[in-house]
Amino acid sequence: MIELYESQRAMRNMRKAAMQRGVIAILDVGTSKIACLVLRFDSGEWQPEVEGVGALAGQSGFRVVGAATTRSRGVRFGEIEAMHETERAIRTAVQAAQKMADIRVDHVIACFSGADPRSYGLAGQVDVESGQVSEQDVARVLSSCDVPDFGEGREVLHAQPVNFALDHRSGLIDPRGQMGQALATDLHMLTVDATAVQNLAYCVKRCDLELAGIASSSFVSGVASLVEDEQELGAACIDLGGGATGLSIFMKKHMIFADTVRMGGDHVTSDISMGLQVPLATAERIKTFYGGVVATGMDDREMIEIGGDTGDWEHDRRTVSVAEVIGIMRPRVEEILEEVRARLDGAGFEHLPSQQIVLTGGGSQIPGLDGLASKILGQQVRLGRPLRVHGLPQAATGPGFASAVGLCLQAAHPQDEWWDFEIPVDRYPARSFKRAVKWFKENW
Repeated sequence: MIELYESQRAMRNMRKAAMQRGVIAILDVGTSKIACLVLRFDSGEWQPEVEGVGALAGQSGFRVVGAATTRSRGVRFGEIEAMHETERAIRTAVQAAQKMADIRVDHVIACFSGADPRSYGLAGQVDVESGQVSEQDVARVLSSCDVPDFGEGREVLHAQPVNFALDHRSGLIDPRGQMGQALATDLHMLTVDATAVQNLAYCVKRCDLELAGIASSSFVSGVASLVEDEQELGAACIDLGGGATGLSIFMKKHMIFADTVRMGGDHVTSDISMGLQVPLATAERIKTFYGGVVATGMDDREMIEIGGDTGDWEHDRRTVSVAEVIGIMRPRVEEILEEVRARLDGAGFEHLPSQQIVLTGGGSQIPGLDGLASKILGQQVRLGRPLRVHGLPQAATGPGFASAVGLCLQAAHPQDEWWDFEIPVDRYPARSFKRAVKWFKENW
């Protein structure tokens, strides 16, 4: 636990130092694309001390000065599979973004999907020593949370206080300075497969960059795509990526649950490729231009020339109807949404007061998806685009950039995590995190 705590703190300090120097890069390592944004902070505007416990992103203080994307290589289901290829792709994206910004970047904050996330709700309670809640009391109550034994080879990615209660007054965002006797907290902890984090950290290091923070794509997509009311009243964000679909549930402006379904837009593309016997590049083009999930009468008559260069004239001159393409796509999209629904049901989403669902990510651009999703998920569904941030090029404002934009917002105004507080060493949780974090000692 101590090693984890120190390494996460080291990353946070590194990030603060980079921001005070005025520049940091955001890296979204996805299955279909790698996006890099370079942020410039105006030291006059950026004030780290205005972070409240769990304050969600405001807009001021930074602008995007460089942006680049490249096709992702070596990543499957949101996890790095071929280190050399991913390293090359990250270098390409970072160098292009640096060139546009005309500035060198040394520190990156990265986000990734996949890695088998698991959510835990923890609770803790302590007596307030002086009758007024101090920073130490908050640290003590966080350390009093009973950490479950989450198993060998798992890594704590987020540990955020989502609620404080003082003498039975619940729903407090920041109890510091308030009078009371007993302080309680609810903490949301997200663990992921340690190897996936390790590989990402190693890959970033091989690109001669310093890792100044890591986040879950599901979390940052929700930060970018849910409007303030949805984050407050309760909503789910479903981020349909290329290789994985992330989902997160927010309540009272905090993430209270996250999960990943190991299917995404690439699976739809490969279904088209197999169904029509065409290369993946052709299948991707057909999906982008003609894809959908609801067939109309017109679609039987609208024909697509497939084209090809196999040398077999008959095979290369084939045409298919749009209805056939939709017939291939719909079952896979339904399967993804059914799986998402099962995860939401497992998380108890139906008990939230508001049940808004927001679809984002590149895969959410399939025409008719919102209608199909509201049938399968049985809730109000809307398509979400990330919030506008200062200086973001037009090409990077679509739903495919939700996690990159969310990571910008999170970098500028981070939510407090467990390791931001000076937890006394003798108060560390009884069950140690040591096993899962050996690699941190080697990497830091």
